[in-house]
Amino acid sequence: MSNSHSGACLCGAVRFEIAGDFDCFFLCHCEYCRKDTGSAHAANLFSSSARLQWLSGESKVSTFNLPSTRHTKSFCSICGSALPNLQMNGALLVVPAGSLNTAVPIKPNAHIFVASKASWDEALEKVPRVDQLPG
Repeated sequence: MSNSHSGACLCGAVRFEIAGDFDCFFLCHCEYCRKDTGSAHAANLFSSSARLQWLSGESKVSTFNLPSTRHTKSFCSICGSALPNLQMNGALLVVPAGSLNTAVPIKPNAHIFVASKASWDEALEKVPRVDQLPG
């Protein structure tokens, strides 16, 4: 029995479902993932068997392939939110974990490309935690 996951972009124009299981979950610190997320790392789920179905807004999905690399990013052309995409000629589904509306069913397997991590990405577990916007 396979799992079902739903997701959407920030503005809600694009909605999708994923039918199936994720094989792995990586937190990627490479320079490309840091640039396209604006953060310390990307958080992507990968599957060689799950299937993606666009429920609405498929025409709003843009995909950027960085020339001379294997780096690909799909995003909503309205709000810019990261969205799933198919890579390796459709053999691999890549799903940004934050794009899911349902709970992510697995924990990250590893931090990857840590040799490329941001200079400020060190001991972040020691940074104070605040439940809301600091006042």
